[in-house]
Amino acid sequence: MTATGFALLFLFALTCSTVLRLWLGMRQVRHVRQHRGAVPQAFAEGISLSAHQRAADYTVARVGLGLVDALANVFLLIALTLLGGLQWIYDQFDLCCSGSPLLAQLGFVATVAVLGSLLDLPLAWYRQFRLEKRFGFNRMSPALFIADIARGTLLAALIGLPMIALVLWLMQQSGSAWWFWVWLAWMSFNLVLLVLYPTVIAPRFNTFEPLPDNALRDRVESLLRRCGFTVSGLYVMDGSRRSSHGNAYFTGFGKAKRIVFFDTLLQRLDADQIEAVLAHELGHFRHRHILKRIALSFVGSFLGLALLGWLAQQPWFYAGLGMTPGLIGYEGPALVLFMLALPAFVFPMRPLAAWMSRRDEFEADAYAAGQTEARHLASALVRLYKDNATTLTPDPVHSAFYDSHPPASVRVGRLLGLGAAPPGNAPTAGAHA
Repeated sequence: MTATGFALLFLFALTCSTVLRLWLGMRQVRHVRQHRGAVPQAFAEGISLSAHQRAADYTVARVGLGLVDALANVFLLIALTLLGGLQWIYDQFDLCCSGSPLLAQLGFVATVAVLGSLLDLPLAWYRQFRLEKRFGFNRMSPALFIADIARGTLLAALIGLPMIALVLWLMQQSGSAWWFWVWLAWMSFNLVLLVLYPTVIAPRFNTFEPLPDNALRDRVESLLRRCGFTVSGLYVMDGSRRSSHGNAYFTGFGKAKRIVFFDTLLQRLDADQIEAVLAHELGHFRHRHILKRIALSFVGSFLGLALLGWLAQQPWFYAGLGMTPGLIGYEGPALVLFMLALPAFVFPMRPLAAWMSRRDEFEADAYAAGQTEARHLASALVRLYKDNATTLTPDPVHSAFYDSHPPASVRVGRLLGLGAAPPGNAPTAGAHA
């Protein structure tokens, strides 16, 4: 492989992935707009025409902003690689830190990361204070937005910089097998984060209060006993500080598992629906979806680092992406170039990851239907689709690439097919796919 050949291969992959993203986005916009005028018959009793049209407009707006973001990232990627931006940054650290190679490498990697974050800020601001506000979801103040950025940056520095420094040191000191030792360090780092996130990281951004002792807590604890699950606590998170979107999730690892409900979710769903949503989450644990995803991520990182270990020894890899390592070595450029170039090559594999995620969701739904009444989960989903402005009519091809959850009609149709009678505010039996 020559440098020119790899540059052409990179441009081909980047062009194909960008054209594919644009095509998928335009398909989604066209499909959603075509079905904006009428609520799907299966949902006619639970979602009004105005709510359906609001969801369609919200979806179109989000897709449009996503396409702008994708194009901006393409221009940034080309500027950093083929137009010499990374080489210029690299040269500055080569000049000022030539006596301290590790510090120079760390400064180079950190600078590229900060630059990408800074260029993302305008779109993040627009998304929060224009798009989300226009559709009634934003509850975040500008001060809180800035505070979140400051806290996130500080945490990234405190946690990320030592990890990057360790990776660079291992690359310098471990010979040709450095990638294996980096993989072991990366696995350990992620496992530690799983343990620290609930008690150390998440509380820096949100307030968590114990779920009050009431009838709902009794039902939740009864469900946990019935399913054989133990958790360290049941908490309510002040999600309403930032958004009106509702959600619930498990967090933690091993005995440190905890269940977190957004306060917005508790305000919208009744006790039957909340119990059904929790049973769905328990289904993910019962089927070991979390452990399987962790294992899959470790396999993926192993293969990726093995590939990087080989690429880091190929001069055409650097030259083809606009760089020529100088006095401070190859470690930082190898990491940065790999992370920047990889998405262009792996984007066509997204449908496989989305399919695996949707399969897990179906399994968790089936588990919930065995522990609670399927109609309660169906009605909860319809309420969440309505409140979160989730489109009921996604384009099938776009959904296959991007949606980690099954389309609304397919998912609710399967639930109702498990033998439950349709609830008063859920779709009728006509929702079967």
